[in-house]
Amino acid sequence: MATKADLAVLVGLQASGKSAFYAQCLSDRYELVSKDLFPRAARNKQRRQMRLVAEHLAAGRAVAVDNTNPAPEEWGPLVAAARAHGASVTAYWFPPDVPGSLRRNAAREGRERVPDVGVLATLKRLRRPSAADGFDAVHEVRFDGRGGFDVRG
Repeated sequence: MATKADLAVLVGLQASGKSAFYAQCLSDRYELVSKDLFPRAARNKQRRQMRLVAEHLAAGRAVAVDNTNPAPEEWGPLVAAARAHGASVTAYWFPPDVPGSLRRNAAREGRERVPDVGVLATLKRLRRPSAADGFDAVHEVRFDGRGGFDVRG
């Protein structure tokens, strides 16, 4: 666990590597909250997500939110929750690679696969987070070509 509560907000297209990055780089220090882990038919996913984030932060635990989080409408409430609990907030930005995301997404099966139109709809809303959005730090994350990640910033 991190020594100070931190909220990590992963921002990027579907199939951009966010979940793999969490597993490789954050899972040993951060609790995971993701709407993908909720039952498909679950109602009020946003409210449930915010409750889980608040519970982790209130307990002093670092938490990572692994969703597309494409714009301030999604990350703004998360930043506010972090601030309300005295936690820092870090964005992990996965710059769009549309052909790569569509290729990786096509290899997914079942519930994991998102219709291509969903990836393209997210692209239209996707915006790079910045300190002006309330983040203490913004790190850019790219595949390193060796099965891992290169994190900058």
